[in-house]
Amino acid sequence: MSLHPKVASTDHDVLDLIRRRWSPRAFDASRDVPRADLLRLFEAARWAPSSANEQPWRFIVAERERSPEAFAALMGTLTGRNPAWAGAAAVLVLIAVRMTHEKNDAPNRSAWYDAGQASAFLVMQATSMGLSVRQMEGFDHARAAGICGVPEPFETRVMMAIGYAGDPESLVVDVHREAERKPRSRKPVAELVFSAEWGKPLA
Repeated sequence: MSLHPKVASTDHDVLDLIRRRWSPRAFDASRDVPRADLLRLFEAARWAPSSANEQPWRFIVAERERSPEAFAALMGTLTGRNPAWAGAAAVLVLIAVRMTHEKNDAPNRSAWYDAGQASAFLVMQATSMGLSVRQMEGFDHARAAGICGVPEPFETRVMMAIGYAGDPESLVVDVHREAERKPRSRKPVAELVFSAEWGKPLA
């Protein structure tokens, strides 16, 4: 069975990289991600666009094999069902974002938007390398920030699990196994993109 079965069936022609990107919960716990490959992911994120070239994102990396204590500490902040699967990932990454501009400390209203673009660049680079990324909001943000020493005016809101996709049968939660097998789906473009005015689909 393929460990990457969730190729999107798109309505319009897009890059194959976009069709192949997906967010598994099942990771192959036997495979590490080489440090050089990790650096390629963050190099991709580095070149994302940002307002005033602020680059407000920061990544705190915990590798299961190279920094097991840090990895376990971040694992301990996960909530909900995330602890049931995330431990098999090779890497956990806490994303912190500076909420003010460096030059004058004025609020940066684009900060999280910019961090999202950096994350998307990272995810696309990972997909091109055969790696998988699942992003999650379900963790104790204050605790994770404290563990990693995140200073103000930075905020944490997202954590990533990075590794190689694994066998869905390795998942211990039934709904996770079921979700892993379901085809990917999205709302049609007509519901998301309008021509000139709200509600008028771009034909």
